[in-house]
Amino acid sequence: MTINPEKKLRDLLYKAGMTDVHGSTDIAVHVPRFNSKEVQPGDLFIATTGTSTDGHRFIPAAIAAGATAIVCEVFPPVFADGVTYIRVKNSQEALAYIASNFYDHPSNSIRLIGVTGTNGKTTTVTLLYHLFISLGFKCGLISTVKNVVGEREIPATHTTPDAVRLNRLIAEMVEEGCTYCFMEVSSHAVDQHRVTGLHFAGGIFTNITHDHLDYHKTFDAYLKAKKGFFDMLPEEAFALVNADDKNAKVMLQKTKAKKKTYSLRSVSDFKCRVIENNFSGLLLNIEGTEVLTLLIGSFNAYNLLGIYSTAILLGIEKIKVLTAISTLGAVEGRFEYLTATNHVTGIVDYAHTPDALQNVLTTIRDIRTGNEQVITVVGCGGDRDAAKRPVMAAIACELSDKVILTSDNPRSEDPEVILQQMKKGVPPQHYKKALVITDRREAIKTACSLTRPGDIILLAGKGHEKYQEIKGVKYPFDDKQVLQEEFNIMIN
Repeated sequence: MTINPEKKLRDLLYKAGMTDVHGSTDIAVHVPRFNSKEVQPGDLFIATTGTSTDGHRFIPAAIAAGATAIVCEVFPPVFADGVTYIRVKNSQEALAYIASNFYDHPSNSIRLIGVTGTNGKTTTVTLLYHLFISLGFKCGLISTVKNVVGEREIPATHTTPDAVRLNRLIAEMVEEGCTYCFMEVSSHAVDQHRVTGLHFAGGIFTNITHDHLDYHKTFDAYLKAKKGFFDMLPEEAFALVNADDKNAKVMLQKTKAKKKTYSLRSVSDFKCRVIENNFSGLLLNIEGTEVLTLLIGSFNAYNLLGIYSTAILLGIEKIKVLTAISTLGAVEGRFEYLTATNHVTGIVDYAHTPDALQNVLTTIRDIRTGNEQVITVVGCGGDRDAAKRPVMAAIACELSDKVILTSDNPRSEDPEVILQQMKKGVPPQHYKKALVITDRREAIKTACSLTRPGDIILLAGKGHEKYQEIKGVKYPFDDKQVLQEEFNIMIN
């Protein structure tokens, strides 16, 4: 990417909330950094305050590495010679504005669409990306699974990148001629000001259920973070919400954007009705026109209606949108399914919240004949909201014939402790249907061994992920690959 190798410090401080300065702002700086380990001579270091570390501790290290300017909330007791210090109200917010200024406000030069919600963000942005690509537009994608600039893929490390990487990605999209960017907006990103300073053409709200309470502590705080995204939308943007979610109106309370709604059940601007739902796909009536799609499940009916509504709001002709929707395939790790020769169906889904798991299992229940078993393999991630663990086990038991509780990404936690917490949610009447197998590969293998022809296996929780994180180490692990290997053994 071609960028100006240095900028004047004073130009980067626009809207950054400067309250005091020590030194001159009429100096050139190279790159804004918030990780002292990445600082190079001539860089600007922003000391951000996070949940686990305080960047102010690393100001000496940044200066030792060559930083010529420091942005912070609290001045150090001693100033280093030849270094400019800028005090700001909020260093995370300042970082976002500085990043936008440094990359010449790239979001002003592209139609940026943000999607937020507990479930459906990745599917919605990915489908939007493929929809607009199929219509001939050059687009960018920022998602949990991957980031895409035109046709160039870049691995994703967070649902929403930090402000510097985010603005750089958008700047690269602009430079490559992209006219649209579709991005996930996480509650963390809003709370940590990662999307502050960006200019959105539209925002979409899919739904909200209990999640990330390990970070937000309360559901109200989580809701407020999601709502904060719509509060920041400009008047010329649109705010599109799923009217069937009881908190949809909350999202629109203070937004200045044009308010639009979509739904399957409520009065709304954009309507859809499910006519047929089976393993061959969904037959939908969208705004009076029938369209056959390759996606499965009522939750995907919402996703498809969301992208249809977005495309219409962006000025695309209805017939072109519906024709393109009929060709869209499943998103990786989102209700992906494969079939063994004995007609056992395996489904891999990222469902890692109670609501998502219930949606997937309800979809399976709705399209099964009733003669087959549903065998669910499910775990819960470590260092995340522990309150949902027994709830997910209860849902799995209620909507499955057999359940295997197993390890997901235990991270720094003991997987046995996580599983004990999940077991507490197993109702007494379902004790006989639930097994606990800590090793995920063994759990999948066991699920396959329990099948009869025609049965359905659901592997929930990891979806697209190609690793399992244990004690801070990521080991290669792919649910879909492991399931395919077991299916091949069954065949042979």
